[in-house]
Amino acid sequence: MLTTTDLPGIRLLTLNDPQRRNPLSPALTKDLLAALDAAEQDPAIRAVVLTGAGPAFSAGADLEFLKQVTTAGAEANYAHSRELMRLFHRVYTFSKPTIAAINGPAVAGGAGLATACDLVVMSEQAQIGYTEVKIGFVAALVGVILVRAVGEKHARELLLTGKLVSALEAYRMGLVNRVVPAEQVLEEALALAQEVAANAPTSLALTKELLNALPGMGLEDGFRLASIANAWVRETGDLAEGIAAFFEKRPPRF
Repeated sequence: MLTTTDLPGIRLLTLNDPQRRNPLSPALTKDLLAALDAAEQDPAIRAVVLTGAGPAFSAGADLEFLKQVTTAGAEANYAHSRELMRLFHRVYTFSKPTIAAINGPAVAGGAGLATACDLVVMSEQAQIGYTEVKIGFVAALVGVILVRAVGEKHARELLLTGKLVSALEAYRMGLVNRVVPAEQVLEEALALAQEVAANAPTSLALTKELLNALPGMGLEDGFRLASIANAWVRETGDLAEGIAAFFEKRPPRF
């Protein structure tokens, strides 16, 4: 179950199945994809915050679903895998900033969902881990973005041990941006979302596109793409407004 709450410029998406620790079920995956589509199409929404209801962010796979995976058949399992891939890819490449507020344990697929976000605020009491290897699974999808997030050596340690790490260890590895007391997690994430959302929407979207593309490009191709982006953004209304506001000494109206 997913709960949607709108704040000025921000859409808060809450994984809301606290009794089961907010599992990333097929139904929730579909709900999240639909919610992201709606948020992207709404010009009033400048950023999205993801969090969990109750004591957990997300404990990963739905246990009832997990019981069926070894007998579901190749086609059904591939369809589910592709849907989960769509979710991680959608969050990672979303045109508007995404912030995860990890209020409690983020495990397996739940850890992957948080990792896919642009920024992560984590409770100092929470843990995060990619525990798939402990039950014979592979954290294949999240591995694609985890290597980008923390580098190869940290990714190898996290994926091969399957261990849960503390918030401070996650911060040291570069998995999260901020660690705060549990009661401040959502407040801090929303404040960070407001700070980011105050910037020019066109600039944010283009910056995200560059950040997605550059790690896989060589030096010359990277600079070439960056020069095109640098030139293109000069033709946008956001830049015109930003420059006008700068010289008029007023806040920009993006």
